[in-house]
Amino acid sequence: MIELVTTDGVFRLDGGEWDVTNNVWLVGGDREVIVIDAAHDAATIADALHGRRVAAIALTHGHNDHINAAAALQELVHAPILLHPDDTMLWSGVYPDRQPDRPLEDGMVVSAGDAALRVLHTPGHSPGGCCFVLESGGHVFSGDTLFCGGPGATGRSYSDFPTIIRSIRERLFTLPPDTVVHTGHGESTTIGREAPDLDAWVRRGR
Repeated sequence: MIELVTTDGVFRLDGGEWDVTNNVWLVGGDREVIVIDAAHDAATIADALHGRRVAAIALTHGHNDHINAAAALQELVHAPILLHPDDTMLWSGVYPDRQPDRPLEDGMVVSAGDAALRVLHTPGHSPGGCCFVLESGGHVFSGDTLFCGGPGATGRSYSDFPTIIRSIRERLFTLPPDTVVHTGHGESTTIGREAPDLDAWVRRGR
């Protein structure tokens, strides 16, 4: 079971602010789910759970718009917050007085009911950026690493274009072409739809 919740708020980095709509993904079953990213509005996310247990709040990366409801959501659902440690500096900009509960590590599996998500460390948009691959096949949750139409932005602090291209080429584009890519913003896509454009992205350099 894969469900989408959208929330609106502000992304802040390097002194700039941008209005954004974030995708929050619920993955699991009738009794237990994993929340992928906790953006902007903990109450809206909690309402979408309909009383189900949350096994984990798994964060694709540490930008404020993907984590700024994590602490408030945890107070409501009592679930551990998971983040890759390479994004600690971004986390600390939002939560200077606390740390995530557990580190995400490449290859680890996060489970809820019959659903299991395998962690892929995909740096580039941020150093600790991660994607989550559904172990049963067919779906990947890409955060801001890969969108419909190209890679995530790399023009701000802690990001790097060659690194995100390497992550996409070596980690995501090795998945089957029919794999659905559930993104951190905007519409979903597939690996097969995006892969033919990789060389064009490299040529444009962003």
